[in-house]
Amino acid sequence: MPATPAWPPQSAPRLFVETVLGAGVSVALDGNPAHYLVSVMRVKVGDTVLLFDGQSGEWAAIARDVRKRDILLECMAQTKPPESVPDFWLCAAPIKKGRIDLIAEKACELGVARLQPVLTRRAVVDKLNLERLHAHLVEAAEQCGRTALPVLSEMVKLDALLRDWPQGRHLFFADETGGTPIAHALREHSGPAAFLVGPEGGFDPQERESIRAHPAAVPVSLGPRILRAETAAIAATSVWMAMNGDWNSQ
Repeated sequence: MPATPAWPPQSAPRLFVETVLGAGVSVALDGNPAHYLVSVMRVKVGDTVLLFDGQSGEWAAIARDVRKRDILLECMAQTKPPESVPDFWLCAAPIKKGRIDLIAEKACELGVARLQPVLTRRAVVDKLNLERLHAHLVEAAEQCGRTALPVLSEMVKLDALLRDWPQGRHLFFADETGGTPIAHALREHSGPAAFLVGPEGGFDPQERESIRAHPAAVPVSLGPRILRAETAAIAATSVWMAMNGDWNSQ
């Protein structure tokens, strides 16, 4: 007797949508999402598409109507519950386009709850295309299986970030002048946290002094080598997820 094919099929395309999902909900797509499903993935009537909206988990939907420029999907069954996201923020100074895009992509893959751009004095970039960064977060979530997108906040100046910092959240930061080895610091400071990484040129002395003076700040060392800003962000996030996040919860 032939085995029953797995459902939903592992080859089913996966897509983020703005529609709030639930049993029986119809999702009408046009524009780029429809082009991707119809022209790239060759979805036909009766095929399965996996959808997520950032809050309702993942849903298997059936293509009910497929046209050249639009497609209608119907949610049939929840395939993943809403994601439990570790309470970790990544606060990163803007850097060159390709590198900040990489930070956004990897932050999503690693499980960051919030991506907070922070403007510092030595930043060579003072503006960010948040729409482009959001697109990178969406694409990363579609690929890595997340059901919740990281919150992408408007860029703030460093002094405003420190002034409005929420009580009870540790602020780890990569201090080029030295700090506690990150593994030791994370063992001593559990709970809600964030990691602050500076731009290509690092924090200037006055900024470093202001950060160190903040009651939530924990200066850490990321080892003996000089790391690029994007490498520091990815490395610190990975260590936090391994020690205090959800990497050991499987």
